[in-house]
Amino acid sequence: MAEQLNGEVTRLLQDESTVKVLTTVDEHGAPHSVVKGSLTLDDDGNLIVLELLESSRTNRNLVRSIWYDRKVSVLLKGTGTVSYQIKGVPVKAHVAGPVFQKHYVAIRKRLGDVDLSTVWVIKPEEVINESPSVRRDEEQAKHPVFIHLDRLVRD
Repeated sequence: MAEQLNGEVTRLLQDESTVKVLTTVDEHGAPHSVVKGSLTLDDDGNLIVLELLESSRTNRNLVRSIWYDRKVSVLLKGTGTVSYQIKGVPVKAHVAGPVFQKHYVAIRKRLGDVDLSTVWVIKPEEVINESPSVRRDEEQAKHPVFIHLDRLVRD
């Protein structure tokens, strides 16, 4: 089921200063994480990942993910302590056609003389606010008795 991305997540994806990390898994289930400044959002609310290298580990893992319906994860780290994790599945790989051409022209304008192997489309399935204050509040609500005893002692 597709997850609708909220306004804050959309802003983070559109902000060039946001650190965007894509994590895939290999054939043994080992994670592989890379910073992907090219990660954006399309008009349908899907994540777009531009993979420049045909033979990269990320590209191989994304191919495996689309074949075997394996999830990938994207971490967005904004300013301050704001961060989100998006879990999703690759649903399409453009290697030619108008979508590919649009991104090919844009990436070459941005980075110069580079190749573009694949335009990956990832459907978001889950969004988790990983900001420390949000995580703390959620965990305290779920587990109110999980507290260090020294926090209970008052002077």
